Formats: sequence, C-alpha cells, structure tokens
Amino acid sequence: MANHVVQIGLIREEKIPQDNRVAFTPMQCQWIMTHYPHVLITVQPSPHRCFKDEEYRAAGIRMSEDLSHCNILLGIKEVPVEKLLPGKTYLFFSHTKKQQPQNQAMLHDILEKKITLIDYECLVHEDGQRILGFGFFAGVVGAHNGLLEYGRRTGTFDFKRVHECHDFQELITHYFGVKLPPLKIVATGSGRVTAGILEVMGLLGIKYIPPEEFLINEYAYPVYTQLKAGELYLRKTDKTYSREDFHANPGAYDCKFLPYVTCSDILLNGIYWDKNIERLFSWDDLTKDNFRIKVIADITDDKNGSIPCNLGDATIENPSYGVNRYTREKTGPYDEDGVTMMCVGNLPNELPRDASQFFGDHLMKYVFDELMKGRSDMIEKATIADANGLTKRYAYLTDYATGNNPSAA
Repeated sequence: MANHVVQIGLIREEKIPQDNRVAFTPMQCQWIMTHYPHVLITVQPSPHRCFKDEEYRAAGIRMSEDLSHCNILLGIKEVPVEKLLPGKTYLFFSHTKKQQPQNQAMLHDILEKKITLIDYECLVHEDGQRILGFGFFAGVVGAHNGLLEYGRRTGTFDFKRVHECHDFQELITHYFGVKLPPLKIVATGSGRVTAGILEVMGLLGIKYIPPEEFLINEYAYPVYTQLKAGELYLRKTDKTYSREDFHANPGAYDCKFLPYVTCSDILLNGIYWDKNIERLFSWDDLTKDNFRIKVIADITDDKNGSIPCNLGDATIENPSYGVNRYTREKTGPYDEDGVTMMCVGNLPNELPRDASQFFGDHLMKYVFDELMKGRSDMIEKATIADANGLTKRYAYLTDYATGNNPSAA
C-alpha cells in the first residue's frame, strides 16, 4: 500500500445524539502527512466537531464535503445507512459484534455495499488487550459527575459541569481549592475507566483506604477504596479468583460487594459486566434501612446490568435521575427516598478535545502502520466484513446481518 497514494477521509459524525469527537486532531493530520508523504487526508466539514473546520484549514488540511476519492474513511460512532459509501474501507465503533439490534440494518447495508468494516473495538495487542478506547475519559467525567451530583444532592459543594470546560486542563484548574466534606467513595474495576476515576481522586486529594479498613472505619475527610474483580468476585466452591476462569464461567462466582452498600456514600462503577455475572446488589437490598449509598455513577452503563436500578441513559445536559428504592420508579434526581443515578453512554463527549487527542495518539502509535501494510494480522482480526461478506471470524453474525427484516428493533 505504501507505494501509491492513500487517500484517508475523516467523516462527519452523523449519529444522533451528536458526537463531537474525531479520530485525528488537526496537528495529528499534519504530522501523518509530513511523515507519510504518500498519505493525503481530507476532512469532511462539521459544525459539531470539537476541532473547528478553521483549525484543520490552519494546519493545511484539505476540507471537502465529497469524500468519494478516499480509500479509507475514519469516524467514531456508527454511520447512518444512507451515508455509507459503497466499496470503501471504514473504521469506527460499529457496536455489532454482540448483535446489537439497533445496528442490524447498518451491518446489512455494509454487506450489500461491499464495504470493508474494521471495528476499533476489535483491534487488540498480541496479549488480547484492546488498543483503542475512550474509557479513561469516561472515568474522569463519570467520577466528576458522581461527586457533583452528591454535592448538589446534599447541598455541601458544587462543581462546574465538565462540558463547560474547554479541556481537561481547565477542569483541573477548577479543582484547585475545592474543599470536600467527609464522604466515602467505592470505585469498582481496574481498567481504563477506573484509571480515569483514580485520576480524579488524586486531583481532589481524596485519600485511598484499603477495602478491609474502609468497611469498618469512619473518617473526618473524604476517602475512597477500589475493588478490583478479584476482590469483588470469588468462586463459590473454593473462594478463589482466576481472571481466565471468571470470564469463561462467570456464573460460578459470587459477588462480594454487598457489605459496601452499608458504608459508602457514592459508588463509581467502572467494572466490566455481562448477563451471566452476578449483580453488585439486588432491588431487595435497595429497600433495606442500612443501604447508605446516595449516588451511583454507573460509568460502564449497562441498563439493568450490574446496577439493577440503572433504568437507562440520561444525557450530558441532564445526566442524572432518581430511582425510588421502594417503587423502583424514576423520580427527580434528589428525591429523599431515591438513589441518584448518573448513567450517560457518551461521557467522553464532555472532554472531546482531550479524548480525541488521546485516541488519535494510540491510533497513530499502534494501528496506523498496520493499516498501511498490505496484510496485517491485527487488522484482519478486527475486520468484521470485506467485499466478500462477513469474514470467517465474524461468520456467527450471518443470521443477524442478513435477517429478513434488518431494521427490526
């Protein structure tokens, strides 16, 4: 591929709600074209993108509504069916590998148009770790929002909303001098989302306490503890944890979270979940007098998932709602008998410039050279479809993608 001109297009995000992130920033586009003289990048104009059209033009990047001359098209979220160009290679988060019903029609159309689909989510290092994702910034924004909702619910402190800040640096400046009351925060997980949560804990000077001490002590200052999967889930038979076995047989494990509902004020949930994994607590647990948690930021955001009272997405503008502990119905966010739920599916959109910079950096470091090769194992493993149809690895999607009624659901 390196011997002829490769035309790359950055597409405008068209999915609703509007996404404002982009795969490459203006400076990253400029760097690529300087270091890869055979690569030309064209950017589709967008009124919503976090980097303005003028910023791309100032960096010497061509703008064009028409991207039909491009071989490779990069976006972030799913592409509406009517916008898909036949015969092109697309990279974006397709959300199809778990047969998500809302994207069935899109995958059907991708096959019809003989499009090559490379899914960011399926790009992995040799050890299986995902290369690309926005989890860190989801964790930062989720932790901030969780604290903000607690401050507003209790009337003890207030924060600016993240999307009101130009970037992460402005958000950090906003934290200077913030004094938090004594409160206890429990964070779950150990991946990128949790790394973002811990970043906020550090910036605000919230002290880490080991789980066993957190359970039994009260403190005169704000504290947090972190529960990794091995502390949350133990095998029913011998009370041990193995990551491989847990992911292979999640039903064989008990969840040990329940004691934390009695001693925590805020839950910041950043742990992976699937339907065979036991929930952190039950609806019945919510009704008990000793259920102390006032605010839950469900950053991994699975509706009816590890957090049963996640009743679906809120929005960046109105990120929280209440759930009555007894009736299980939605209420106002700060209702006395309710838990305040912060569940937003596109949290990194609140820090889009930093999230885009971070994403593009990883794309350049680990994926770009592979994409320029004639053949790459990494790219092949992430290719859901090509001109010949579904690839062998994703053949299990056949019924889903070729259903008689692709727009069902």
